[in-house]
Amino acid sequence: MTTETPRFARTLKTRHIQFIAIGGAIGAGLFLGSGQAIAQAGPSVLIAYAMAGLAVFLMARALGELTLNRPAVPAFTSHVDDLVGHWAGFISGWSYWLIWVLVGIAEITAAGVFVKFWAPDFPQWITALITLVGLYLANRFGVRLFGEIEFGLTLIKVAAIALLILGGAAMVLFGLGAAGEGASFANLWRHGGVFPFGVAGLLAVIPTALFSFGGTELVGVTAAEAEDPERSLPKAINGVIVRILLFYVGSLAVIMAVTPWSGIPANESPFVAVLQKIGLSGAAGVINFVVLSAVISSCNSGIFATGRVLSALATRGQAPKALAHNNARQLPANAITVSTLAMLVGVGLNYAFPEKVFGYVMSLVAALLLWTWLMVVLAHFAHRRRLTAQQRAGVRFPTPFYPLSNWIVVGFIALVTAVMAIDPGSRPTFYTAVVWFSALGAIYALAVRKR
Repeated sequence: MTTETPRFARTLKTRHIQFIAIGGAIGAGLFLGSGQAIAQAGPSVLIAYAMAGLAVFLMARALGELTLNRPAVPAFTSHVDDLVGHWAGFISGWSYWLIWVLVGIAEITAAGVFVKFWAPDFPQWITALITLVGLYLANRFGVRLFGEIEFGLTLIKVAAIALLILGGAAMVLFGLGAAGEGASFANLWRHGGVFPFGVAGLLAVIPTALFSFGGTELVGVTAAEAEDPERSLPKAINGVIVRILLFYVGSLAVIMAVTPWSGIPANESPFVAVLQKIGLSGAAGVINFVVLSAVISSCNSGIFATGRVLSALATRGQAPKALAHNNARQLPANAITVSTLAMLVGVGLNYAFPEKVFGYVMSLVAALLLWTWLMVVLAHFAHRRRLTAQQRAGVRFPTPFYPLSNWIVVGFIALVTAVMAIDPGSRPTFYTAVVWFSALGAIYALAVRKR
């Protein structure tokens, strides 16, 4: 098995890394999936996002420590391969690749849904196809172009979310606008309480929250192509908790304060729906454009991630050798192409099942993310155990509250896994994930381990 490290062009600047971290985590999960989560849990969805956000932040800190203290390792799946075992690296690599393929499918599905705001009769699958082809071409032109596209798209959605929070807060605090009289933070507990569906409702939406935060670990993939990872990665990772509180908890709290949660449609973006309800139909069109750019941004990150992860698998002899090839621009062109072709399945699904694709994909991604984040934490445990006392004292960007931080993540993952296994709505997804991991384990034992 080869251990050659793939060489990539280090052209991503600090601003690119920071916005890639934001862009990967703010997409369909917030703008579309949050509507379903609100319908399932009511205001307690805020607690679900906060719980998942804490676990994700602690996982990201563990990944950041691994990345900065083992700089020769090109992707976080390689950390898992080295520190946990080749079997774990194989399963984690292919699972993470599938995660981003599924995320790409979810995002192009969401793009088709959002375009229907302006063109209700336009086929959803055509929008999905146009989006995927355009992003594929952008990723083939170079890392810097990818970074600039991600920076621009993410800037749009960050500015829009900030304006929505400020505008909604003004309605609540000062009664501004057509809906100002009914806007109140009391709406968060007035309509059935904070837990209108009990603790069961809260637990049921945690997988949705996990899906929403998927992409945070992308900073560990971009490190190999960052100009100054020592500076850019800590800034991006430390900003995770702020982004969660502001973009997820903050924006959804304002939305449910402006209009009662029970009046927010489950199958629409709550951002667009709220603006339409308060009579700002023109603003709703602008926000719809913003959320469209957001899901395109997240899919852009997905194509980037799948190409790098697939290339790393091929470099370790765990995928066809041709996928490790870099072109003249130092891009894993073959891996990008194969990954994009896999996402084309999403175009077919949008043609056959346009109403059901997003929900199915979101649940499976959440299950696969549980494995991914567990492997990151286990690799971090192994990394710390290998260090001497003197080396531990000199660790760069140490994880706060270690080892308690890692055990918090493990406990959270165990809780969500139990919920998915017990809940009738997510049980099929749980079994699908079990079949996937079992199949990968069998493939590794019968074919890859011998090589």
